[in-house]
Amino acid sequence: MYIQSDCYASPVLDDVQRFVTAAIALGHQIDHIFFYQQAVQVICPEIDLPSDEADLAGRFCDFASMQNIPLLYCATAAEKRGLLRARPGFTLAGLAEFGMRLANADKLVQF
Repeated sequence: MYIQSDCYASPVLDDVQRFVTAAIALGHQIDHIFFYQQAVQVICPEIDLPSDEADLAGRFCDFASMQNIPLLYCATAAEKRGLLRARPGFTLAGLAEFGMRLANADKLVQF
């Protein structure tokens, strides 16, 4: 899976979680989820959410952990946005690693 949409400006994390849940229920395997472009903002551990707003990124990390799905983020995209640290649950990767993982995939779904 590949996410490039801004995870705080849209309900993309909820959409991805519903999609992954349905895909797994149908017998599909999710090898990883790769965050790229604006989506890398989700890795930022310093986001200070209003008290009435759910921590969608934290909830999504918990979900991915329970499903044993690695959460990868693009190092270059994060660096360009000044994101030097990632919240727990995210792994630094590059486009080369993403490309190598795609070689073993039969489908790519983009959000």
